[in-house]
Amino acid sequence: MKNISSFFGIVFLIFGLSIGGANAYQLLSSKELGQKDAKNQNVVVKCTTDTGKISTQTCTMRRYAKCSGAGIDKKCNGWQAWKDLRNPSSGYSDWRSGAAACCKSKGLR
Repeated sequence: MKNISSFFGIVFLIFGLSIGGANAYQLLSSKELGQKDAKNQNVVVKCTTDTGKISTQTCTMRRYAKCSGAGIDKKCNGWQAWKDLRNPSSGYSDWRSGAAACCKSKGLR
């Protein structure tokens, strides 16, 4: 079982390297929770060091359902921008760019 998890760790690391160029991280989890206006998506990644080793530091990205109106006129479709939970004022078009910025701010990639 440990060999399988190591294999998937390497696959995610290679995937991160190929998608993000110099940025590499390991996807730990990706979840969608809730319904309608309470819907959100969460992604947690582990950053990597300059030498390519997986760090113990993580970054968590979240986005919420995009809603307009109020009461019975409330309509929810689409998603708001991804937010880095340690810096909620940030906004990213996709979780990968948010994860790369978060890891970079920690001196990792």
